[in-house]
Amino acid sequence: MLDQITPLILTYNEAPNLERTLRQLSWAKDIVVVDSFSDDGTTRIASGYSQARICQRAFDSHRNQWSFGLHDTGIKTPWVLAMDADYVLTDELIAELQALNPESTVNGYRADFVYCLNGKRLRSGIYPSVTVLYRTASAEYIQDGHTHRVRIDGNVGHLRSKILHDDRKPLSRWLRSQVSYAELEAKKLLASRTEPLSVNDRLRMWKVIAPSAVLLYCLIIRGGLLDGWAGLFYAFQRAMAELILSLFLIEARLTKREIPSGNEVSTVTR
Repeated sequence: MLDQITPLILTYNEAPNLERTLRQLSWAKDIVVVDSFSDDGTTRIASGYSQARICQRAFDSHRNQWSFGLHDTGIKTPWVLAMDADYVLTDELIAELQALNPESTVNGYRADFVYCLNGKRLRSGIYPSVTVLYRTASAEYIQDGHTHRVRIDGNVGHLRSKILHDDRKPLSRWLRSQVSYAELEAKKLLASRTEPLSVNDRLRMWKVIAPSAVLLYCLIIRGGLLDGWAGLFYAFQRAMAELILSLFLIEARLTKREIPSGNEVSTVTR
């Protein structure tokens, strides 16, 4: 089935990651790279692969960027493999894609991930499963907090093999990104008073508890202590992300900021 799949990758200054990702896509006849005008060598790396087509678009939202890649870049295959630039396919997953023979009612597949830190596979990773493979005509992207979610018209199966998530960009960039991510997540949570929240999101609304809970979960329950310094680094990273989110939620409570919710404005009172 590999000849029926086009990998679609979003990039912005992904030079530390992109080479490893593209190396595992040598089977693809066409690779679409939607780049947000990188200035670090990302496009130079992509240009080194004859199958890669670079389509540049100024970033405004994850939803719009993915929708552009899906609908406006001339993808001709019936299936798309949607990838972040730090996703690395394993040989096992490539073999599974080759042998895949989906039923007509199955329009997508989600995959689980192994979180890596500089190539070291962690047992404590909590990266969620993601729908990465889908029929081109059956997918629609929607914004979900700081990121996106693809909505599939039809059944979604589950791939047996896992994808490696191995982001090697510097910590300083991660910290800057978390501030903007957390602000968008806070707006999403605070605007969802009339919508059911997941268990994880309800926990995050407890503010002070969430960072400590994530730290203990990664270190103890998920076995992060057995991953050594890499496990400690990852656990503190996840706790820091939750702490930044908690600060935005607390700020909203203290200042009674108004948070837009669709066509309405919700005043924060929680």
